[in-house]
Amino acid sequence: MIIAVASGKGGTGKTTVAASLAATLADNEQPVFFQDCDVEAPNAHIFLKPGIDLRVDVNILIPQVDEALCTGCGRCAEVCEFHAIVVLAGKPLVFSEICHGCGSCTLECPEKAISENPKPLGILEGGHANTQIRFAHGLLNVGEPMAVPVISQLKKWQVPHQREVVVRDSPPGTSCPVVESIRGADFVILVTEPTPFGLHDLKLSVQLTAELGIPTGVIVNRDGVGDTKVDDFCTEVGLPILMRIPLERKIGAGIAKGDLLTEIYPAYEDRFYQLFEKIEGILVERGDKQ
Repeated sequence: MIIAVASGKGGTGKTTVAASLAATLADNEQPVFFQDCDVEAPNAHIFLKPGIDLRVDVNILIPQVDEALCTGCGRCAEVCEFHAIVVLAGKPLVFSEICHGCGSCTLECPEKAISENPKPLGILEGGHANTQIRFAHGLLNVGEPMAVPVISQLKKWQVPHQREVVVRDSPPGTSCPVVESIRGADFVILVTEPTPFGLHDLKLSVQLTAELGIPTGVIVNRDGVGDTKVDDFCTEVGLPILMRIPLERKIGAGIAKGDLLTEIYPAYEDRFYQLFEKIEGILVERGDKQ
């Protein structure tokens, strides 16, 4: 089973929920593979404290044109969906910053004048948080604009073991990195807060998971502030509220120190395991459990 934890905006407690869920499952002898897909600002390691012993580079293949072979026909520019290569006055120009490394220009060049060179995007790191949690995260190089290739390679880097539950901590928002991180998940937990901003971004996230056809539930963090409009929206669209986490100084102080919710309040271990059982029940009812 793959459970992705996402949020329409940053700072809602997404990583807190994902890490606490993973730790709870591990404490109950359920093997977990935790993937931190928030590659622009990964921080799940602060909570899970894994030992890192695996590292691999992430590269993207960028076209390089041999001008001695190029005839300036423009076929490369025609097939580039992202306009990363153009031909001006018979000479090709490559914009590596927006190249997605799809290889179409190389394949379609009639003169075989295009080769591909690796460009570093970031790294993947892996290890174990304890005997029951395998851990992996990606780190996008500073200044690189494209997180999707790093997320895609992170998802494929290590194959989940047979009994493992995969918990993915997704980036915030609803852009391409989020789509890539939740793609293929069996269930998405959306973490929100009962504020106008939280409701606005929750609606965008719900629209995204609906378009992808992924079953979704909501956790309301900082419960007790704002109003009831998040609850009203969830009722209106038939979205289950799976858990509520109150706004408390003790919780905020503990998270700031890198503590899990289950360490701040041990009673949350039962609540997170019940959350997992609710998700299992929803998937069984839908016939989606894998």
